[in-house]
Order: sequence, then structure tokens, then C-alpha cells
Amino acid sequence: MGWKSLDDMDLDGKVVLTRVDLNVPVEAGRVTDTTRIDRIVPTIRDILDKGGKPVLLAHFGRPKGKRVPEMSLGQITDELSKALGRPVTFAEDCAGDDATSAIAAMGAGDVVLLENTRFHAGEEKNDPDFATALAALGDVYCNDAFSAAHRAHGSTEGIAHHLPSCAGRLMAEELSALEAALTSPERPVMAVVGGAKVSTKLDLLGNLVRKVNHLVIGGGMANTFLAAQGIDVGKSLAEHEMTGTAKDILGKADEAGCEIILPEDVVVARKFEAGAENETVAADACPDDAMILDAGPATVERIDRAMSNCRTLIWNGPLGAFEIAPFDAATNAAARRAAELTRDGKLVSVAGGGDTVSALNRAGAAEGFSYISSAGGAFLEWMEGKTLPGVAALES
Repeated sequence: MGWKSLDDMDLDGKVVLTRVDLNVPVEAGRVTDTTRIDRIVPTIRDILDKGGKPVLLAHFGRPKGKRVPEMSLGQITDELSKALGRPVTFAEDCAGDDATSAIAAMGAGDVVLLENTRFHAGEEKNDPDFATALAALGDVYCNDAFSAAHRAHGSTEGIAHHLPSCAGRLMAEELSALEAALTSPERPVMAVVGGAKVSTKLDLLGNLVRKVNHLVIGGGMANTFLAAQGIDVGKSLAEHEMTGTAKDILGKADEAGCEIILPEDVVVARKFEAGAENETVAADACPDDAMILDAGPATVERIDRAMSNCRTLIWNGPLGAFEIAPFDAATNAAARRAAELTRDGKLVSVAGGGDTVSALNRAGAAEGFSYISSAGGAFLEWMEGKTLPGVAALES
């Protein structure tokens, strides 16, 4: 662990520029999901308890360096105030006179939210002058936005080179969980990777076969791997142009001693709709006019056996078309088993990615996992073994 936490910093009387993730869903000016707001509350409260003055930096949407009223963070202020149990002052800009004045007026216990950092073109360009302007507003920099750590932006990377820096509670929680799962895990390790396309997860698969003992491949990706083995997958979603790449990954896994688990049996249907007529067949017996929409029960049993002998699990992506029953059965069963093993103290389980979180919530298994990452792209890039600029800046 090369980064400092809030516990390592003297914050008394200091202005703490705190990068958070407030990119929440908003409809008609109302926040429809407060999860990301709720998750930054511990960091803000700890800064206040240590005598610091939290000044929040965040982006919202993709205004591309222009001021877009619909993407103003002002519409988040009420929900943020409610979550913190105290009023939050909003500044009309994240740099310059508006920001300076709002910060200068802060008293003990006050919280300031600055306007969308992406209203400035210098943010996404990581412009040195913009990073310097941000840094001039405070005394300490705290990054609590792991979900934006894969971006080398002014408020996530550039600013950290100008101020004493540390990770917030959520960031530290994310980093500790991911390090435990992939950097120095307790073995054996299993990874579950699902999704539609092999092409979007090449780096991920290439990294995992060198680091895990068992790799479960599900979803449309599994169909491509089955096709690579000469199996007819009917009308299933598959990237037939990627079969050569799939063969390469299978070869690398064999060399590394990583067992790749593909479907032994599959659930097939002629229509992708709720309650569609379906049947379970061997993986190599998909009818020409049908499509594979889920892994079958024999596959789930195989996953269960391997998972029961593992100590660490990393999960990204569903095993089937989980959005529609009955094609959510494999994902639900495997997720519930992972949650059960975790609750029994037999497994450390870490999951992340948008579809993953949704699938685990639908399965009623999310609360049983050791850690659910709120990040999407950053979680994937970490699993791919890439250096995240926002984390590297804290370590340096």
C-alpha cells in the first residue's frame, strides 16, 4: 500500500479538496438513486471530525468543456445536504473568484460543493494550469472517487502533484478490497467473467489467466469460446471472427495452469423474451434455429464444486441473459452460492461493473459479498492489470 489515508493526515483547520463521484442519475431535476452520494458521506464526516473543511470536486455528465445548465451539480445539493444532515454551500464555479469566495466564507462544520469540473476544458485534458488553479484553493487533496481513478484528469491526477494527498474512506476501501482479491489474494482464486463480447475484455482475460486458478467464462463470451472449439452455437450471440483469439486465450490458460470453465450444458430458446419456451441441452447440442441464453444446471454444479475449494472470488459479468427469467437461473444460483460461502467465512468475494451489480442485486446476493465495487471502467482496468492514474498519483 503506497498511498496515505485520512488517518495519516493533519486536517485541523485545513481546506481539504475532496474529489468525489456525484455522477448520479437525475430525472426532471431529481436524483433517482442516491447510492454514490451515500457512499461518500463517511469521508466527508471524517474530514469534519478531524477539523477539516471539505470542499467537494466532482464531474457530472459529459459537457465537454462547456457550461451546460442541465449538467450543473447545483441540482445535487439538496440530496447531498440531506445525506450529510447539514446544509451544503454551492459555488457556481470550481475555480476562480466564485470558488475562492465560497471557500473563504467557510466556518467550522461547513461543506462546499464546487461546480462541475468538466465545465472547464482543462479538466479532461489534465491541463497543468487548470490543475494548479484547483490546487490553489486548498491545503490538502483527498481522492475518494475510485470510479474516476482510471482517468488522468485535472481533478483526479494533476492536482495530486501539488498538494499533500491521501485516499478517502471509499477509495481506501476499494483499493484494499481489490488488492486482497487480485494483488495478493489467498489461493485458490476464481474469476467469473461474463458479458456479450470477447473483444471488449481481451486485456482482462489475458491478465486473469496468469493470476487465477479457475476462470469461469459466461454470457455471449462463452458462445465464442464454444465456437472456437468447433461447436455449433446455432443463432446464439457470438463473435465468430474472434475464435482465433479465443483459442489463443485457451492456450495461454493451459500454459499458466489456469482451468477455464465453459458451459457443459446450456439453456436454449427460439425467442429472447420473458417466459419463452426453452430447454436444457448439452453445450454441443444447440439446435440450428435456437440461441444459447444461459448456462445449464450441470455447469452451475461444476462452478459450485470449484468455487467451494477456492478462497478468493472476483466477479465481473453475468453467466447468461440475466435481465429476463428464466435465463437468470445460472447467475442467480452461482451468486447465491458465492454469498453463502462468504457469509460462512470460506471465501473473500469481490465484484464490480454495472451489469454485475445489477445481476447480484437481482439475485439477492449482493449483501453477502465481501465487497461490491461502485466503479465500472476503473474496476475493469484494475482487473486488466493496468495502472490507474488517479491511484498512481496518490502513491507518488
